[in-house]
Amino acid sequence: MSEEKNHAAVEETAQAAIAKSRQSGQGRQFVLWFLALIVGAGLGWLNVGPLNELFDFVATVFTRLFQFIAVPTIALAVITTLAALGAKKDTGRIFAHAVTYTLLTTISAATVGLALYVWIAPGNLPAEVIGAGAADVPQKLGTLSYYDHILSVIPNNLLQPFLSGNVLSVMLIAASVGLALAFMPKTENRTVLLKALHGAQELLFTLIRALLYVLPVGILAFAAQLSAQIEAGVIVGALGKYTAVVLGGNLIQFFIILPLFLLVRGLNPLHVFRKMAPAVAVALFTKSSAGTLPVTLASAEKNLKVNPTVSRFVLPICTTINMNGCAAFILVTSLFVMQNAGFEITLGTMVTWLFVAVLAAVGNAGVPMGCYFLTLSLMSSLGAPLGLMGVILPIYTIIDMIETAENVWSDAAVCAMTDHDLEGTLDDEEAHPAEI
Repeated sequence: MSEEKNHAAVEETAQAAIAKSRQSGQGRQFVLWFLALIVGAGLGWLNVGPLNELFDFVATVFTRLFQFIAVPTIALAVITTLAALGAKKDTGRIFAHAVTYTLLTTISAATVGLALYVWIAPGNLPAEVIGAGAADVPQKLGTLSYYDHILSVIPNNLLQPFLSGNVLSVMLIAASVGLALAFMPKTENRTVLLKALHGAQELLFTLIRALLYVLPVGILAFAAQLSAQIEAGVIVGALGKYTAVVLGGNLIQFFIILPLFLLVRGLNPLHVFRKMAPAVAVALFTKSSAGTLPVTLASAEKNLKVNPTVSRFVLPICTTINMNGCAAFILVTSLFVMQNAGFEITLGTMVTWLFVAVLAAVGNAGVPMGCYFLTLSLMSSLGAPLGLMGVILPIYTIIDMIETAENVWSDAAVCAMTDHDLEGTLDDEEAHPAEI
């Protein structure tokens, strides 16, 4: 009996040591990321030509690696999760929590943007400025309607969405395949196919671990690239009050509204943010929620200790439907463009466009400049002059960065709240995902 107690004590001590070692490793990782950020910003500010070229090259390499991993990560996460849970009540419960929190946070973000727009009240720009901006509007997209955007989501073959990186189409295919596997007869062929998919997922997570290991190099390059652009005057805030509304709304949502959601659900916002900081940092520089997904998944499972059953179902879905920053941008930009075009902006118009912005954000793809192109399509379908979209384009880089970081922070919050709500209630008998 005493021998069993000693064995249990030794095992408990060993587990505690492993946990302490992991926490120490996470702390060192955070410090390394922060140092890379500071050093990269300093080197970029020097604006040395050969160094800038090197940083541009390294940043492009990492961006391509994120894109390479992101699409199969989304597809495999959705397929394997739905295949394991599709016929069980857990799927509906997880989905219901995720969608509820997504809608609440997205509506909150749009409401904050609307309140700031009414309070700060951006004025109209001179007609000649808007006319000059028309030359910068992508001509092809200037004729797209919102119906075209919806049609672009529906795939006409299996490979094209994966080759073009169309996240929503990939999600549609993955969800169809996952549900089909869930409701297939449990034959030997189904078992073999599921083993192959889980094997591919384990291989993918090994690649993600390798990418996370060298990611400080990428962060250094991204920070240097941005710092060089700022020093060279590429990123400027020329639109004053409009920019203040968009960025102010994003910052209020990021630092006040989302932490309040976490506090209400009994979670410590500082703890959640510290664990998810790597994903938020990557989102800031890559400007792609979908591209950041591998790091978001790894941070949620490895740092925040979220149940993989929850994280691999919630995060891929949130990557495409949970767009807090996008909802605020679509609403504020649409009102600004319509105001400059002479449309009457009434209370009814603002409330209507609040819900239009939320629905449009839910249907937006988590790719760089996705919100900009979607807003452009919406304004084009209204017949509004699009020159103002060209004026906005030069400052959209910084807006897109902050929006994407906010989107990923919101994804993390939704995932953490869902995991907290369902803790200890999920049936994991059929689902044992590989650890990242």
